[in-house]
Amino acid sequence: MRCPYCSNNESQVKDSRPTEDFAAIRRRRYCPDCGGRFTTFERVQLRELIVIKSAGRKVPFDRDKLMRSVQVALRKRPVESERIERMVSGIVRQLESAGEPEVESNQIGKLVMDGLLVLDDVAYVRFASVYKNFREAKDFEELIGKLSDDE
Repeated sequence: MRCPYCSNNESQVKDSRPTEDFAAIRRRRYCPDCGGRFTTFERVQLRELIVIKSAGRKVPFDRDKLMRSVQVALRKRPVESERIERMVSGIVRQLESAGEPEVESNQIGKLVMDGLLVLDDVAYVRFASVYKNFREAKDFEELIGKLSDDE
């Protein structure tokens, strides 16, 4: 594994352990050249997924991009990072185990919205405003009305 500090290709694993949800292996690494320490995560990937964007363009699935979009929705919200990681890992598992090599971006968005609805209402509304392309305050009112009706 390449050192993120000095780009040396030879780092050493000092400690390995599973994550809390056992979906990945967390490895603490050490660079013998610069002495830098860093963490890597190793995950099982069942298949290569291709995302079909709404305009028809196809791009490789990027778990990190999914995680970033969820974290943006949850910014400054009281949700533990372990719960976020479990949600994203669950979405990835659902997509990989569906058996289809290609998945539409709106399907991923729906899974994220379902997950955020369980985690945090505010993050759900934030994500929905981008995902559903809200244009007016009325759009927010309708979504919040639906949230209130479900309670």
